Amino acid sequence: MKRFMITYFGGDTPTSKEAGAAHFQEYQQWLGGLGDAVVSAMNPLKDGHTVTPDGQASAGSQSRMSGYTVLQAESMDEVLAMVQRCPFLSINGTLEVAELVEMG
Repeated sequence: MKRFMITYFGGDTPTSKEAGAAHFQEYQQWLGGLGDAVVSAMNPLKDGHTVTPDGQASAGSQSRMSGYTVLQAESMDEVLAMVQRCPFLSINGTLEVAELVEMG
């Protein structure tokens, strides 16, 4: 089975603690519905830094990447069908899907 990384970008901040909890519950239900396809469920990111080719590091990210999930599936079409139901899309977030390549 192939592995795919789903990368989360942007998304609106919940308007209240209750809205955040409701969205989190929807997300958990979505993940639960994916069963064995989930390899690594929720990996939020914070405190990003950028390192340039000359080794200089600065606070901040050049992208709006906010986290990732790893899923397994037989094909890109199969994983895309799973991801199109992700509740992150309902808060104006975008997702990128890429197959992970094993190096050898």
